[in-house]
Amino acid sequence: MSRPSSESTITVGNIALSFHRAVAAVTRRVLEAHGHRVNSVEAPHEQLFRLQEQGDIDVLVSAWLPSSHDKYLSRYRDQVRVLAPQYQPYCVWAVPPCIPVEIVREVGDLARPEVVGRTTTAIDGINPGAGISRFSARMVDEYGLGRVGYTFTPGTEAGFVSRVERGLATGEWFVIPLWRPQYLNRLHRLRPLEDPKGLLGTVDSASTVISLAALDRIHPDAVAGLDQLHLGNEGVEEIDALINVDGLSPLQAADRYLTGSGLGLPA
Repeated sequence: MSRPSSESTITVGNIALSFHRAVAAVTRRVLEAHGHRVNSVEAPHEQLFRLQEQGDIDVLVSAWLPSSHDKYLSRYRDQVRVLAPQYQPYCVWAVPPCIPVEIVREVGDLARPEVVGRTTTAIDGINPGAGISRFSARMVDEYGLGRVGYTFTPGTEAGFVSRVERGLATGEWFVIPLWRPQYLNRLHRLRPLEDPKGLLGTVDSASTVISLAALDRIHPDAVAGLDQLHLGNEGVEEIDALINVDGLSPLQAADRYLTGSGLGLPA
């Protein structure tokens, strides 16, 4: 495979969550296969988009469009190229399998007196810039959950994971703002609740975003390869599990996935 004459360094930025690191690692391998050196940057949701808007990031991984991240990308969308979707993410509220479906089937059921009396009403989330966090704060209000004691508090990824694992270990009744793809979906039988008000957004398309200013520095075959790369929710969750369950680094996990899946690197 020929290398671009400039052998230019490309800065890849990802949202500071594990599954975004997983996708960024595959993105890095595609760029490296076409002769590029890669610098990696990560930041919380809104900050990452601002970094690309300011010209500090060449390739952003990944924008969830339209529900979660369009409000961040729309400020400078005329300055970027949005590639084909790599996976189809969506947000949910979920409960552990110990909560019977006939008692809690949809979000509004959380307000039933017999449920409030048994359920931990403090709902923990990830950072406030995430779409799931914005949606969750609104849901507490619009489903009337705040009136019966529920609260939503953004937090860290580590705190979010710890909260899930602690609740499952003790048989606690709790609700957790979740999404696919996320490796916890592969480990636990967390059950999504119905959201009849549709406040959790749509099924998004998760796409790599390349700044137009960087396109002339990126090998055309690398751009084509990224445009053809489709991991799907299952693929992203598999890489995420390799990182968080098997203890691999993001690049090791990407390499194992690419080898084991037979996907290889797009030409």
